Amino acid sequence: MKVMLLVMGEQRVILDRLYEIVQQNCDECIIYRLTKEQQLKLGPFLASVDYQSFDRVVIFSRVKRLLPQLNVLKCIPGLIFLEHDAYQNYMPNSKYRTAYSRLYSALPWCRALVSGAVVARRLVDEGIDAVFVSKGYDEKMLHNLGGPRDIPIGFLGSLKSKEYAQRKAILESLAARTGMLVARTKSGDEYLRMLNRIKVFVSADIGMGEFMIKNFEAMACGCVLLAYSQGEEDRLLGFEDMHNTVFYRTEEEALEKLQMLQDDPELAERIARNGQAFAESRYSFARVGADLAAEIQRPMRPWPQPSAVTRLLVKLRHGLKVAG
Repeated sequence: MKVMLLVMGEQRVILDRLYEIVQQNCDECIIYRLTKEQQLKLGPFLASVDYQSFDRVVIFSRVKRLLPQLNVLKCIPGLIFLEHDAYQNYMPNSKYRTAYSRLYSALPWCRALVSGAVVARRLVDEGIDAVFVSKGYDEKMLHNLGGPRDIPIGFLGSLKSKEYAQRKAILESLAARTGMLVARTKSGDEYLRMLNRIKVFVSADIGMGEFMIKNFEAMACGCVLLAYSQGEEDRLLGFEDMHNTVFYRTEEEALEKLQMLQDDPELAERIARNGQAFAESRYSFARVGADLAAEIQRPMRPWPQPSAVTRLLVKLRHGLKVAG
């Protein structure tokens, strides 16, 4: 099977190893890193690479860039979306609420590989071919260095996005009450070394319904993960409170559990150790990438050939020829 993997060239998170693992686990896979301009104009790019010679075309882009291009997307058999932000489809205050449902429903043969187990189930209930494949972490880049941890409590990451308003509020409040470090770092070695200095990593994915990539990265680097509970998602992903993770549902509960960890260093060490083993066994890119490749190559729903009008439009506007 021949696979085309179209990914974003400008991402802050480094996912190169994930793409490489997908490539290694496919019969044949060619990776294209698209500029923002190319993502906004998929038609001319697809025409330039003979897209019809591929059995699968996997697109990892932003929903706001894809929705205006439905006519082009309708012309792609074997169309698969790789998506890490589909939780926004169900966030009441997100500007992308229902956007993912609208995109996938308009392309009924497509498959959506989404990173939330509950999100996948809700999309399936809407009649969409949605499959859960978790986020993960780059095990070649991020690991426990085994050194001293001189930062008792910390968070590394951005607080700027509107979707992160609740995260920002609770982290800033916890920082004011505990002295917790809240900082940003460059990806790569600086991020690795900072994670390895933090004893308890505080995650605050509030209102998202799924776990962001930082949870897996912190665990793999040997931090105790103090995470906001995502309800049913906790169990579905294998997280266990006070075993491999520490969960909280309110700011006061977070403070209580932080005190518990500080009062019992052996407990904290045990949870950190279990969490690291958990991340390494289930959420490395080696594991996640292989799962993605398997789902990409699985049989799909039949492609309904687009209308003659759609075929003519994409040929005139984008130079895209469609068989039929």
